[in-house]
Amino acid sequence: MDYQLPEELISLKEMASRFAAESIAPNAREWDRVGALPDSLLKQLAELGFMGLLVPESLGGAELGYLGAAVVMEEISRHCGGTALMLAAPNVLCSGHLLQGASDEQKRKYLPPLAKGEMLGAWGLTEASSGSDAAAMNTTAVKDGDEWVLNGDKMFITNGDQAGVYIITARTDLKAPKAKSISAFIVEAGTRGLMIGNKEDKLGMRASGTVPLTFEDMRVPNANLCGQLHNGFYDVLKVLERGRIGIGALSTGLGRGALEEAVRYAKQREQFGKPLAGHQAIQFLLADMAVHVDAARLLVHKAALLQDQGESSNIEASVAKLFASEMATKACMDSIQVHGGYGYMKDVPVERYMRDAKLCEIGEGSSQVQRMIIARAVLAGAAAV
Repeated sequence: MDYQLPEELISLKEMASRFAAESIAPNAREWDRVGALPDSLLKQLAELGFMGLLVPESLGGAELGYLGAAVVMEEISRHCGGTALMLAAPNVLCSGHLLQGASDEQKRKYLPPLAKGEMLGAWGLTEASSGSDAAAMNTTAVKDGDEWVLNGDKMFITNGDQAGVYIITARTDLKAPKAKSISAFIVEAGTRGLMIGNKEDKLGMRASGTVPLTFEDMRVPNANLCGQLHNGFYDVLKVLERGRIGIGALSTGLGRGALEEAVRYAKQREQFGKPLAGHQAIQFLLADMAVHVDAARLLVHKAALLQDQGESSNIEASVAKLFASEMATKACMDSIQVHGGYGYMKDVPVERYMRDAKLCEIGEGSSQVQRMIIARAVLAGAAAV
């Protein structure tokens, strides 16, 4: 067991930290206010290699693995959860699904432009009737010659308003059990029958665009089937497993940001004749936050390393995601408490961190779903107790 990052990831961490502090932090509040990220940011992230974190170097990516992705995600989310979420969707979900199920030809076609930031990727799974029960989708795909005709709706699609390519799941066998009736399709922007709804007005992660999608007799070539027919749900489960590592890292960054802002303020603000940091009640809050941030990071890195070694991280990713997401919300609430009335003002970033953090307890499987996964493993003797 080695708790020290490899030298190349230490350098990566420093680069990501510097970029986030200089280019993201000063603008994050405005991006949150207007509910959008500038196109120039995507170009900058691509130049740093952050749009192809998992993509092999042979296909134009950085090939940093899940540990490298976790390092970058933490540093970016330290200052802006919305930017990190925008980054997670093409890397871990869209590119992640392509790496999981796509043919070599499909990978050569779509992964290089995704890694270079020439287009954004989006992933379409959630529907009005299928959230935690992801297999209960109603979107259908019916074979017609050499094409599939898709009809249905998706919701809460990150980057859906700007994406150049989407991975869309649909039922391809209405007679089979739900988990054995789903396939995934690669859908290019501009495909006839693909309709993009208005951006959602969200509590947090406002800088990241989220929209509903509607498909009306949308025709997709059979060549765009991603993975084996009717086997898409099993690929989805692997994507979600790995996506939880990304959300865990994003949560860790938000929790760390809350802690660092609380420490800074506690050293400056004086009450009862001494800085807040001199009061034991505040010290205990900071101590608990520090313990929980460190624990979250270790859990995330453990799950990421298992993935990078080619092993399953199903339980470890759920544990990391559950702990880190709930830690982040608690740390942000405690940081607001340390800031007092100032923490409730938009001039101070911790109120934004809190709004961003809450989504992490919901997306990629809610806390309740993670507890179900963990409990089943514990009862089956597949997880340490």
